[in-house]
Amino acid sequence: MLAKNLLFGSSISGTLLAQLGLGVVRVIAGLSIAFGHGIAKLPPPPAFVKVVAGLHFPAPEVFAWAAGMSEFVGGLLLAVGLMTRPAAAAIALTMAIAVFGQHAADPFKVRELAMLYGVIAFSFALTGSGRFGLDRIVNRL
Repeated sequence: MLAKNLLFGSSISGTLLAQLGLGVVRVIAGLSIAFGHGIAKLPPPPAFVKVVAGLHFPAPEVFAWAAGMSEFVGGLLLAVGLMTRPAAAAIALTMAIAVFGQHAADPFKVRELAMLYGVIAFSFALTGSGRFGLDRIVNRL
């Protein structure tokens, strides 16, 4: 029965193996977003504020800070699984703006990373942190 579940994906979503896999994706994605993208935007460099202004956001400095905080703080929260749903939702929104705003006219290869991060974040916004996130500990209190 275990072999059948592993081969054909039949209802293993609650198993330790599935939860471990989701935890690994959550940690790696969160840290990658935070340290690969977010940390460079805090404080927002003038070039990034100019990019945000080019997207016609009012108060581009405020929105540049919001994007940087979403990626850095949201990425860290995602990685540890704390306040996972709101952090992931903020990341997903930021990535949607990147994909459909800043990179809308770019080739797929340029938009691909933001799309991937956005889909991962959106998935965790729907599912939460899983068994190995700090949300589970907080929910027990």
